[in-house]
Amino acid sequence: MSIRFPDGFLWGTATAAHQTEGGNWNNDWWAWEHAPNTPCVEPSGDATDHFWRYPGDLDLLAELGFKAYRFSLEWSRIEPEEGEFSTAALDHYSRMLDACLARDLVPVVTFHHFTSPRWVAADGGWTEARTAERFARFCERAVARLGDRIGIGCTINEPNVVSLIGWMIGAFPPGHQRDLEGYARANDVLLDAHRRSYDVLKAGPGDFPVGLTLSMSDWADEDGDATRIDEYRRVHEDFFLEGARGDDYLGVQSYSRTRVGAEGVLGPETGVEVLPMGYEYWPTAAEASIRHAAEVAQTPLYVTENGIGTDDDDQRIRYLRDSLAGVARTIDEGYDVRGFFHWSLMDNFEWAFGYMMRFGLLAVDRETQARTVKPSGRWLSQVVTSNELDT
Repeated sequence: MSIRFPDGFLWGTATAAHQTEGGNWNNDWWAWEHAPNTPCVEPSGDATDHFWRYPGDLDLLAELGFKAYRFSLEWSRIEPEEGEFSTAALDHYSRMLDACLARDLVPVVTFHHFTSPRWVAADGGWTEARTAERFARFCERAVARLGDRIGIGCTINEPNVVSLIGWMIGAFPPGHQRDLEGYARANDVLLDAHRRSYDVLKAGPGDFPVGLTLSMSDWADEDGDATRIDEYRRVHEDFFLEGARGDDYLGVQSYSRTRVGAEGVLGPETGVEVLPMGYEYWPTAAEASIRHAAEVAQTPLYVTENGIGTDDDDQRIRYLRDSLAGVARTIDEGYDVRGFFHWSLMDNFEWAFGYMMRFGLLAVDRETQARTVKPSGRWLSQVVTSNELDT
């Protein structure tokens, strides 16, 4: 049997600047990687040198038949000090947009993907109210230069991950643990930043849809207590889903399941396959997240990230086949899902995990930076070019 996706369904892959560009020394993440007692297993260093190698990477993406490329702007390159904007950095991202368009790739531009300039972090980061104004100003300057060629705009990538892991878990900067006040404050400032930047981007050059992307899960309670799920999901997801109502779209980013119980968030269930990242192999996560996002945000949706970090490429294909089948089910049921972006285009710097977690369709040799298309990349290419999934 085969499943056909709607005509015009947008197929893409995604990256983030800090995970691929290399040499982003002027942001909070570079400082975090090199801080004493950092939880990061290694620094990002040259990453995959995508800052210079992007033309060849886009060639491979186009050859595989994808129609869109999601990438992020590095704020610390464009505004290295407050109010000081780099024409050279904006020119670089302008060339990236031109390169996408020359290869018939829709440029999907994320304005904030986890990293902030050091000067922002030094003045309170996302718990400082002025950060929302400063971020909107950055977006205003960037869209003035780039907006006429942007295909889709994303204000902030996974603001709920920035706040949760930065202020509650401690594995992202600023490294706080169980800081409920900081967590709540960061959420408020991040949502304010989204709303301000949404308005700025819509007012700038170009006419492209704007939204945010959100980290979401399939949720389960070991005792079957739906109210407990609602309690956790309300803070982590629904706060931003409700804040995104009225936007042009919402990006669903979902990888696995989150289990909760009387003692809080639980680890993987006994007997369930566990991935190298430590979470469950759960390919229906995107399907479940689409349903909830549609119910709460009430906007059109894209799956802007989905995939697994694994060295077993057969496992990646199996996961993607089952995940895409679930996405197709939601479309058949009438949910407005307009595209799917695989995370990631290439193996890259996976934050505190360093380079151990491999999500890419392209393998990257860490010594030579040579790219090799994985079998999963060839497999997904067949899905993309045919717009059909064999089940």
